[in-house]
Amino acid sequence: MDVRRADERYRGGDPAAGIESLHAFSFGPHYDPDNLRFGAVIACNEERLAPGAGFDEHPHSHTEIVTWVVEGELTHRDSTGHESVVRPGDVQRLSSAGGVRHVERNDGDRPLRFVQMWLAPLEPGGDPAYEIVRGIADSTPYAVPEAAAMLHVRRLTPGERTAVPDAPFLYAHVVRGEVLLDGEVLQAGDAARITDAKDLEAVARDETELLLWEMTAG
Repeated sequence: MDVRRADERYRGGDPAAGIESLHAFSFGPHYDPDNLRFGAVIACNEERLAPGAGFDEHPHSHTEIVTWVVEGELTHRDSTGHESVVRPGDVQRLSSAGGVRHVERNDGDRPLRFVQMWLAPLEPGGDPAYEIVRGIADSTPYAVPEAAAMLHVRRLTPGERTAVPDAPFLYAHVVRGEVLLDGEVLQAGDAARITDAKDLEAVARDETELLLWEMTAG
């Protein structure tokens, strides 16, 4: 298990424009050849947008983009005609495939915080696709078959235990709270990259929200 702490993340964004970004992997001008991906995950970005701030239209291709809103509301518009407001508890996925453009903004009057995870597909190309699942439950994993990956959401109360999926590659990201995982205490913003996860358990030490990526592809 390789633990990466919140304060090790690369700081990006544009604070003057109301955008603060924390990157867990090599990203944009921050190039780290030893930190390009884990399993299918090639980016895990924590984003904070002030009211009225956002990312103007920009392109993506050959990437599965999964977004989890922590607080506030995210407005999404893309070049295939989809427009949605993503709220806490929703899972949004944009399959950029052969190419798509989108806009992400905080059109509300409250700060917006979200986690956006990018996964490499097994095969490049194809047609873009969009999906949003409202109010996903803990017991309902979200499958991204294009990347041979499955997202598990865990909302835990203090002292509550949850099994960690067995998987060749397991990426755990703590959204909020504190959890004990295989002897390591992980706090908000911390992540663990686990190879050949088997018979592991996470124990919450606070009100905790945990994202777990179960992956077979490396």
